[in-house]
This record gives sequence, structure tokens and C-alpha cells, in this order.
Amino acid sequence: MSAQVMSWDSAGADRAVAVLKAVADPSRYRLLWALTQQELPVSALAELLGAHVAATSQHLAKLRVAGLVDSRREGTRIYYRAGERVRSLLEEATLVANDVREEGGGSDGAPPEPAAVTRERTACPARTARIRRPAAEH
Repeated sequence: MSAQVMSWDSAGADRAVAVLKAVADPSRYRLLWALTQQELPVSALAELLGAHVAATSQHLAKLRVAGLVDSRREGTRIYYRAGERVRSLLEEATLVANDVREEGGGSDGAPPEPAAVTRERTACPARTARIRRPAAEH
């Protein structure tokens, strides 16, 4: 049986990394998920995120540059949508994330900490327990 090996495509890898970076932001992920369900204007997307329209527009611009969303203008409103391939990407990412979580996630076999706990540990290092060691004898 002969195995076909794909040659390394540097430009293709760069494009794939750009797509993954665009999706890597939680707000952009939520935007994409909503846009795979239905076409929506910026104002509705901003409301969904609980963000300003300007911030939402910046997220959408990054998604547009990465080729993940399409837009159309209707009067003064711009409507955005994401296709089936984007939905497949999001679903696959969710499946991989769930598999990693079920397998233990960390190299030590322990399940990964929830993000909130990790943020608290890094934000408040003074709260971590300190171990007192006896003074060294001379």
C-alpha cells in the first residue's frame, strides 16, 4: 500500500493560520456562530456581543479579511453572513476541544482548569498559598 504525502504548501499554511487566528477570539467565534445561523446587521451582532457597534465592526473586518464572512449593503445597513464551510470549521473545533477535554487535556493527565480559575490565579498571585519553610540552620 503506498501512502500519498502532501507536499508542504507554505502559502496555504499561512492562509490556514490566518483563518485560525481570526476564529481564535471568543467574540469573533460567537459572531461566526451566529452568522452561520442567519444573516444579521452589525447592530444586531453588537447587541448579541454586548459590545459597541464600532468594536463589532472591527471584529467583522478581521473576519472579512480572513475570508470567513460575506457582506451585502441594503440602504445604510450592512448585513453579514457566514457559509456552511465556516459552520463545519466551528463544529470541528468544538469536537476537537471536547475530545481534548475528555482525554484529560494536560500532559500530567489532570483535566484542564476552567479559564476563570486560570485568570484568577494569574491576576491575583498574592492569593496563592505560600509555604513557610523553617530558617536554615548555620
